[in-house]
Amino acid sequence: MAAALPNLPPILKPIQHYLKTATEHERRDPVVTYYCRLYALQRGMEIDKKSPESKAFLFALMDLLEKTKTEMPDNEALHNEVVGQAHMENYALKVFLFADNEDRAARFNKNVVKSFYTSGMLFDVLNTFGELSEDVEKNSKYAKWKATYIHNCLKNGQTPICGPMAEEGEEGGAGIGFEGLSQPGPSKPTPAPRTTYPPPPEHLPQPPSGMHAPANTPAVTPTAQPAAATADTSWTPPANSGNVALNSEHFQKAMKYCKYAGSALQYEDSPTAIDNLQKALKLLTTGQDS
Repeated sequence: MAAALPNLPPILKPIQHYLKTATEHERRDPVVTYYCRLYALQRGMEIDKKSPESKAFLFALMDLLEKTKTEMPDNEALHNEVVGQAHMENYALKVFLFADNEDRAARFNKNVVKSFYTSGMLFDVLNTFGELSEDVEKNSKYAKWKATYIHNCLKNGQTPICGPMAEEGEEGGAGIGFEGLSQPGPSKPTPAPRTTYPPPPEHLPQPPSGMHAPANTPAVTPTAQPAAATADTSWTPPANSGNVALNSEHFQKAMKYCKYAGSALQYEDSPTAIDNLQKALKLLTTGQDS
């Protein structure tokens, strides 16, 4: 579908990476593709919507977005912004966690650089749904800075320092080329092997003031193993008041509806919250998904 777009005008170069991220996810995750293109359109309109070249490109991009929604009428994330926001937030965090855990485990390579930078792009895309929270803004700045820092270290034959930096200074984040790199999928978080971090060399870029990796996401504390190997681990859900047999799929769907309701409440969207809560209640009491 990307072939339907004309060449990107030079003045719209700031949206190039968002469009490239969209293209990379076309087959893998059309929701990510759609919202990356939507954010590129919004940014492009802010940059230049008057020149003939920009108007032609932006109108073509607008048509492509409408075509995508028409071709996927059953994809709720494309037609419901609350669902779309939850999808994008989860995916951006997964990509960020993959890069952060690889970084903390000192596994430095080009894919880690790209994953950090891509997560920064994805955090930016969340602007589509409204003003970013302070935590998301910090994540975005940190991810882009980390991408630049590790990229420069690898380029100069230096070993990057694991994890967040204790020092503060100038922000970096532009001028990285990612041609020819493949993007890995998110992995399970790896426990952070260290708790203190030495300051980086003076000639490398420093993170901007107040920027840090969120304390509640990168490190994972291993859970204790059961003391007795013969412990009874079997469990079945208790019968509900309607004597309806529910399985794990029912509970997963109910959790999804409750999550959507929670996201709606954050935006004071009571009709959407009520609708999703009623769906969850019906599912749990009748076993039927509306």
